[in-house]
Amino acid sequence: MRYTTFQAQTDMMAPARLAAGWVNAGLSLGPPWLKQLPPVAQMSAGCEMLSRAGLTHARPDYGFAAVRMGGDDVPVREEVVASTPFGDLVRFRKAGDPQQPRVLLVAPLSGHFATLLRGTVETLLPENDVYITDWRNARDAPVAAGAFGFDDYVAHVIAFLETIGPGAHLISVCQPCAHALAAVAIMAEDDHPATPLSMTLMAGPVDTRVNPTKVNALAKTHPIDWFEKELIARVPARYPGAGRRVYPGFVQLTAFMLMNIGRHVDAHVDMYSHLAAGRVADAETAKTFYDEYFAVLDLTAEFYLETVSRVFQDHLLPRGDLVWRGRRVDPGAIRRTALFTVEGERDDICSVGQTVAAHGLCRNIYANRKRHHLQPGVGHYGVFNGKKWQNQIYPLVRNLILATD
Repeated sequence: MRYTTFQAQTDMMAPARLAAGWVNAGLSLGPPWLKQLPPVAQMSAGCEMLSRAGLTHARPDYGFAAVRMGGDDVPVREEVVASTPFGDLVRFRKAGDPQQPRVLLVAPLSGHFATLLRGTVETLLPENDVYITDWRNARDAPVAAGAFGFDDYVAHVIAFLETIGPGAHLISVCQPCAHALAAVAIMAEDDHPATPLSMTLMAGPVDTRVNPTKVNALAKTHPIDWFEKELIARVPARYPGAGRRVYPGFVQLTAFMLMNIGRHVDAHVDMYSHLAAGRVADAETAKTFYDEYFAVLDLTAEFYLETVSRVFQDHLLPRGDLVWRGRRVDPGAIRRTALFTVEGERDDICSVGQTVAAHGLCRNIYANRKRHHLQPGVGHYGVFNGKKWQNQIYPLVRNLILATD
C-alpha cells in the first residue's frame, strides 16, 4: 500500500513537473535579454526547480566515452561480462586492452545505483582495468527470478571475481564491506585461484559496535520484525517485479536526507539563487549531484532485512558467528590477500573504527601486508569521491595494488 501511495503521488505531480519544464524551455527560446529580467529569471528558476522535484528509478549513465592516458584520449566502452536478474558485472573496456591491474569495485546496494561511484571509477580508470558490480533495481526483477539475500550478494562477489579471473584486486565501498570480506574469506578458505591479491575496504560497517552512529542506533532500537512491518512494501502491478517484496529506494533516500535535512534545504535554496541570478556553472554542480542522488533503486526485502539483522543488529561477522550457506565465515582464513582499510574523520554514517576492525578479524595476514588510513577532513562521501579521494586516498590504494599485482 505504501508503494502504491507513493506511485500515485508521483503520477499526480508528473503533469505539473512536465508543464514547468515546458514553460522553462519556452523562456529559453526567447531573446537572451528576456531571462535577464529579474521577474522572468525568478520564474524560470522556479519552473526548473519544480520540474526537478521528483525521483527517478532508472540508472543514470556512467558517461565515460574516453579516458586520458599518456597524453592521449583512449576510447572506453561499457561491456557487460556477466549478468544475473539482480546485477551485472560491467567492465570499462579501453581500446587496445592495455595490460593494467584488474580491479573489481564492489558497489553499495543501499538505495542508489552503482553510478554513485562514478567519481571513484573516474579516478581508477586511467591506471586500472576497472570492473563494477552494477546492481539492478529490484522492482524490475520478476518474482520468478527468486530471492536475493545476503548470501546471494556474497555469491555474486565470488562469481564476479571468478569471471575476472586470478590476479584481480577488490575495492569495496561503504555498505558491502562486510559482504566483500565474507566473500574473500570463503574464497581464501577454499584456496580459490581467483582470490583477490588485495582487498581495500572503504568506509564500511565491518563492526558497528564501535562508535555507533545514528544509523547504527536506529538499527538497534527496533526488532527486525518492526523493520519488516514498517519499511517493506510490494512492487506495484505496473512493473516487471510486481508483487516482489522490497525496501523501496524512496524510503532509504528519505532517511538519508532527514539525517542532514538542513544541508539539503540549503543546497536547494542555493541552487534556486544561482539559477535566478544566471550563475549557471554554480547551479550545475548541485544539479549534477542531485540528478544522481535522486535516482533510486529498490532493494529486495530479504537482502535489506538480512543485512540489518546480521551486520547492524547481531554483529555476526566480528563475533565469529556469520554463516554463509551453511559454512561459518572465518576472516582468519585470509593469508595471502593484502588488506587496506580507509575511514573518514567526519563520517557520520560509518564512523571511525568500524572499518579498521577488519584488521583484527584478518588475524593471519602478515602485519606488513595490512595498512589503515584515516583521512582528515572528509565525511562519508569524501572517502571515495572528490579531491581528497583523488589526491590523497587513491595514491595509497594505487601503491597497494602495484605492490601486490
